[in-house]
Amino acid sequence: MDDHSFTFLKNLLDVAAPSGFETPAARVWRAEAETFAADVDVDVAGNSYASVGTEGGPRIMLAGHVDEIGLMVTHVDDDGMLYVDGIGGWDPQVLVGQRIRFLTRKGDVVGVVGKKPIHLIKAEEKEKAVKLTDLWVDIGAKDRDDAAGRGVRVGDPGVVDTHVVELGNRMIASRAVDNRIGAYVVLEVLRTLSQGQAPAARVTAVATTQEEIGYSGGGARPSAYRLDPRLAVVVDLTFATDAPGVEKKQQGEHKIGSGPVLSRGSSIHPLMFERMAETAEREGIPYTIQGSPRLTSTDADAIYLQRHGVATSVISVPNRYMHSPNEVVSLDDVDATVALIAAFCRGIRDEDDFIPR
Repeated sequence: MDDHSFTFLKNLLDVAAPSGFETPAARVWRAEAETFAADVDVDVAGNSYASVGTEGGPRIMLAGHVDEIGLMVTHVDDDGMLYVDGIGGWDPQVLVGQRIRFLTRKGDVVGVVGKKPIHLIKAEEKEKAVKLTDLWVDIGAKDRDDAAGRGVRVGDPGVVDTHVVELGNRMIASRAVDNRIGAYVVLEVLRTLSQGQAPAARVTAVATTQEEIGYSGGGARPSAYRLDPRLAVVVDLTFATDAPGVEKKQQGEHKIGSGPVLSRGSSIHPLMFERMAETAEREGIPYTIQGSPRLTSTDADAIYLQRHGVATSVISVPNRYMHSPNEVVSLDDVDATVALIAAFCRGIRDEDDFIPR
């Protein structure tokens, strides 16, 4: 990862864009895509597209969702305190004491998550987990009218107000690792493929929307229908099992720094898995395998049965502290994932048959 790509990654991670409100992150993604890719576009669902490769070649879709979890204002009380609900899956414990940046019609408004002080909590309450309904956000408003005057309305989205932190050993922390990393990876694959001889395939990267709330498929469903790809590679995050308390017997063994994680399961095409594993071994890229016997809980679940079916694979980057203000990944794993998918795409030819026989 060179300095330019790392700057792009940091910009993409820092922009606030929760599910349903992805436009700011999508703009950053498309602006970068326009520097080297063709057919950069956006659809009515907010999905962003960019392509490289041979027109008329086999179509490969690379999907990485560009949204993040967030919060939404559900009520403003008489004192100007904001009450919120989650956009996506939150553990309310990690929100206590955080700063929240709301995206309003008059610009960003920052507040702090409030909670009853420890001194005022009854003994029997101290052992109970905090619920989101126990929390509020204080933006320093005098009253409801003051909050409204600053642009705050019910339905405004917000994110935890944190920025990328560089840790040791090429690890970074960010609130939006899930899954701006995937959106970053698929575009970096295109950047790699744009250098040198064009691949025989037509490769389209898609920054999909609403995955975190996409119970019916999110933006991956209409984007896969639009592209009608022969093959699809979904890039997401999975649980790094080298953090304390994570059960390897359930999650498998995927350490930070151990390379991309290849999924196997009902949504994963068996020939795609084998081709991806063979590519990794040929290129000397370390990887681990994750069993997904039912749903993958990724965009793949919305893609693999589109139209007449799409041969789909899922590649994940190990991630510590999923759905928290400080998700941690290794840049080495990110780079290895880019290299693997780029090598896979370069190897695809029109005569390649992915029909299991």
